[in-house]
Amino acid sequence: MESENININLESTNNTPLEAEPLMLHDDDDGDGDEVEEVKDGSSSTRKRRRTSNVWSVFKDTKEKVPDGKPIAKCKWCGKQQKYNSKYGTGNLKRHVETCVKRDTKDVDQMIIDAKDKSITVRSSKFDPLKLRELAIAAIVIHNLPLAFVEYKGVRAILSYCLDGRDVGLVSRNTAKSDLLKLHAREKGRVKSLLEDVPGRISLTSDLWTSVVTDGYICLTAHFVDKAWNLQKRVLNFSFMPPPHTGVALSEKVYNLIDDWKIDRKLFSITLDNASSNDTFVDFLKIQLTTRHALLKDGEFFHIRCCAHILNLIVQDGLKEVDKAIIKARESIKYVKGS
Repeated sequence: MESENININLESTNNTPLEAEPLMLHDDDDGDGDEVEEVKDGSSSTRKRRRTSNVWSVFKDTKEKVPDGKPIAKCKWCGKQQKYNSKYGTGNLKRHVETCVKRDTKDVDQMIIDAKDKSITVRSSKFDPLKLRELAIAAIVIHNLPLAFVEYKGVRAILSYCLDGRDVGLVSRNTAKSDLLKLHAREKGRVKSLLEDVPGRISLTSDLWTSVVTDGYICLTAHFVDKAWNLQKRVLNFSFMPPPHTGVALSEKVYNLIDDWKIDRKLFSITLDNASSNDTFVDFLKIQLTTRHALLKDGEFFHIRCCAHILNLIVQDGLKEVDKAIIKARESIKYVKGS
């Protein structure tokens, strides 16, 4: 009985392979595997697993093969096709990524997808405190915020949270004032260089008014056509104008502003309202400019009166003629509504 059992076991053992080939795992040259291949009973079968190599974010599998049987992948950047073999790795694809002529030099970790417009933007992971100060000053200028905005506890708490507790180095109001003056000087230099490149003449408009606290201010604006034949407008000065607001004082103030911008020899005209002091102002300014031969036709077309102000004066005079009738109509309406 024992011998029979032994024979039976041997026969059953001969019907099956004595050694089964082991499970074969092929790694990439860069250490990331693509497929697992298992061989049984002399027949081969493949079982694919998820690709983990970073090159597949750049390459796309074309599902095609070359005559020697190797599959082909297409580069998403330059469109070039490269051969690869899942058994021996994706090193060929990795070498192409490093030398691709259209390679994106930005790190993938620095690329974020903007869900709003589905566009890809680049953000630098390096924090620049000077850039933060520039953005803070720009916000103060754009939104007309006080200089103490940089000292608000709530603002600092928000920035500290957004920057993950990093020392943001926010400045005081005095430093913000200094940065604001530097910003003004830099922008003034840009506008001055723009005015220097103007091929033609520059026309000016100016107005003067008094605030609710009886402080006077003057605004000077330049209008010109640039090299591309586009009409441009720039506010040159918004300055404090102390009293008295006489023609002589206005002429001295405006001439100093014009001389500061170095456009005294490029002026064509100046447009003002019809205040009586402006006539004296233009006469004195014209004398200062004509002595330097800076005006065309000796300033014959230099002074232009504001048409909108003229129309406003006409309407005001017309309303004075019907003033009594308008008052009676308003009193009648008040009586009807109040009864």
